[in-house]
Amino acid sequence: MTQALYRKYRPKGWDAVIGQDHVVQTLTNSIKADRVGHAYLFAGPRGTGKTTVARLLAKAVNCLNEDPAKRPCNECEHCKAVNENRFMDMIEIDAASNNGVDDVRDLREKINFSPSQGKYKVYVIDEVHMLSGGAFNALLKTLEEPPTHAIFVLATTEIHKIPATVLSRCQRHEFRRVPIDEIVKNLKEIAATENIQADEEALTLIARQSAGGMRDAQSLLDQLSSTGTKITLALAQQVLGTATSQTVLDVIASVLDHQPARGLETIHRALDSGADPRSLARQLVEYTRGLMLIQMGNAEQVEATREVKTQMESHAKSFSSTDVLRMMKIFNNAATDLRGGWQPSLSLELALAEILDSPTESTPAAVSSPKGATPQPKPKPVSAPAAESKPEVKSASSPKGEPPSPEEKPTLNSNEIVKAWKPLIATLPKNQANLGALLNSVRMIDVQGKALILGMASDVLVEKLNKPDQIEIIQRLIKDHFHVELSVRCVVTNAKGKLPTHVSQDGMVAAAIQHGGEIVDVDE
Repeated sequence: MTQALYRKYRPKGWDAVIGQDHVVQTLTNSIKADRVGHAYLFAGPRGTGKTTVARLLAKAVNCLNEDPAKRPCNECEHCKAVNENRFMDMIEIDAASNNGVDDVRDLREKINFSPSQGKYKVYVIDEVHMLSGGAFNALLKTLEEPPTHAIFVLATTEIHKIPATVLSRCQRHEFRRVPIDEIVKNLKEIAATENIQADEEALTLIARQSAGGMRDAQSLLDQLSSTGTKITLALAQQVLGTATSQTVLDVIASVLDHQPARGLETIHRALDSGADPRSLARQLVEYTRGLMLIQMGNAEQVEATREVKTQMESHAKSFSSTDVLRMMKIFNNAATDLRGGWQPSLSLELALAEILDSPTESTPAAVSSPKGATPQPKPKPVSAPAAESKPEVKSASSPKGEPPSPEEKPTLNSNEIVKAWKPLIATLPKNQANLGALLNSVRMIDVQGKALILGMASDVLVEKLNKPDQIEIIQRLIKDHFHVELSVRCVVTNAKGKLPTHVSQDGMVAAAIQHGGEIVDVDE
């Protein structure tokens, strides 16, 4: 049976350990000074060398070489026995399957026996966080005061699960994720030795997929080499499930075009063909991550074929950075979401719906409207005639379908009414206080021909003011003060404040303001 690459190329000396120099230096110094501790805790991500370093420590403390600086020598009988997995005094225990109190009691009974071959018995307890609470308690006393011939090395990927009482009894070493460039360098050396043909960009993808774990990277290389062909980027993407499929491109295009029906149909078609929903979500995350990298000026970090990269660059220009970040977060949630267990497509459907719920900045804003209703177009700025200093106004639809008639010359300048409005209200008797309150809430005053237009903030206020007896009182106030007869019309308006003094109150600009317009620019 062929030996796995990660086992075949497991470091046999301190100098072969990659990415953990801070741990190696501390341990080698303690060996040289003959100050090896009785209990160590190795913590860090999977595949970063915890068990490997534990085996090296076991070899070093039992090595027969007279020079401590050369331990382990890999030449003496003890070193060879460890390398060949036949050294009796190195005991590896898997805490995942031996996690009970009885297992620890059995260990405590055997630990007092003297070593069979070497100077020290080294107990390597892997995944130590899996021990039960009772098992940890049973181990405490032995950890604190083990026999002089015993050394414990505890390894864990989840140090937060280790009781503080155990942590305080061990020398703690943190293992780090191996840098990408060092993983790639190691994979190149293995590929050259094993005569494996592989493109560098494919090895880089393998290194990134391993998330800093050297063992995972070597296992992936082993898996890809079994295809019997040259390991290209396209092959690596296909086997590892990171290839950007046409489905991903179609989903992103449906978001860009704001076509949810097409996006859902694309997702359902892919899932009906056997695609894994979480894998598809991860591909969408990887694609949007590529868009982010391109937008941030790091296109060289994107692992994609030339054709896909060209499409990415096009999409990166079409979406805003905010859109890309939002899509990436939502699809990432879908990739880890378990709500779709009974309905495989649910998480992706929810993700697509959430993305399209708020229109992207790259597409026109959608207007929400009742079922069957026709969405109204977004108001567009319009320009007034040159005679009125050409202020650019945001127009709005006329209230109740009545267009303004600015062509008719007003009987009275509305500015005069605006100035006299508060004094006019003050002349009302106390029994008409309600009318005075309504007149104080008038937001806009305009005169169109022989009509006084009073703008209110809502239909309710218009209904309260637009009563025959109150309209008659308003007309009488205007006639008594200005000696002009005007009809009164109440409308709903969005106008805010007064027109600038240099703009005529009697033209199209005033009419536009009355109906919700707003001055945004003035062309002198």
